[in-house]
Amino acid sequence: MASEGTATESTPSEPQARHVIYCGVCTLPPEYCEFGGTAKRCKEWLEKNHSDLHEKLYSEEAVAAVLSTLSVDAQKRAAKDSQKKEAKAAAAEAKAAETKAQAQVLIKRVERNKRKYVTAVSGLEAHGMDLKKVAKEWGKKFATGSSVTKTASGGEEVVVQGDNSDEIFDWVVDVAGVPEANVDCVEDKKKKAS
Repeated sequence: MASEGTATESTPSEPQARHVIYCGVCTLPPEYCEFGGTAKRCKEWLEKNHSDLHEKLYSEEAVAAVLSTLSVDAQKRAAKDSQKKEAKAAAAEAKAAETKAQAQVLIKRVERNKRKYVTAVSGLEAHGMDLKKVAKEWGKKFATGSSVTKTASGGEEVVVQGDNSDEIFDWVVDVAGVPEANVDCVEDKKKKAS
């Protein structure tokens, strides 16, 4: 009886939760990062934040152990596939950087009534910004109403009440890091009905 009592005390009655680490780039567990399409950036993130797990997964011994279980043909295919994936990921990163560098942010000051204006900003999503968060931040910063609306062309823009085009220009350049050459300010007047 005494031996049974000590056995139940040493083993927990409930299963213990496991601590799982998720990649900060692709949000998959590090063991599955190779399937996420951003393997190179995932590998760099893992090395920076969890060097022990990086060593376990990507050390020479670990890679050699995994490759030793494959046949010669499978090893050749695996090497060829990894080169293709790396080239594809590098091309995708270069394309994303190029489109971000060419993306224009358009700040329009639109006249509503006589001396009332709204400022509409489009093109922010190309620079990786969440429009709803930006609209909320601008609403607080400028103490005005601010919302995300759909445009006629199918895109989305942030509309801020009032003439805040200069302050928004400064924010887009300073905080968002968009180059000044990629930001355009336009004044749009509504035609009067005759």
